[in-house]
Amino acid sequence: MSPITSPPGGFIGPVKRSVTIAGHPTSISLEPVFWAALEAAAAARALPLSALIAAIDALRIQAPAPPNLASALRSWLLTNPPQSCD
Repeated sequence: MSPITSPPGGFIGPVKRSVTIAGHPTSISLEPVFWAALEAAAAARALPLSALIAAIDALRIQAPAPPNLASALRSWLLTNPPQSCD
């Protein structure tokens, strides 16, 4: 069993970024590890980061009780880890 370690770069709190979704600027606060994972997922799908976030947001708003966008992004990342570009 491997030891429990800190994430690369240590524990860092949320970082706020602004992205444009459907023509509207939206602020999202996520920890750097989630931003990095989103960027990797977007790159693996050959999408701009804003396009991936917009697609996840479109799925989120269809939910019976939509969570906030940051929660939806984290949940999506845990169930859809970045894929390799092979």
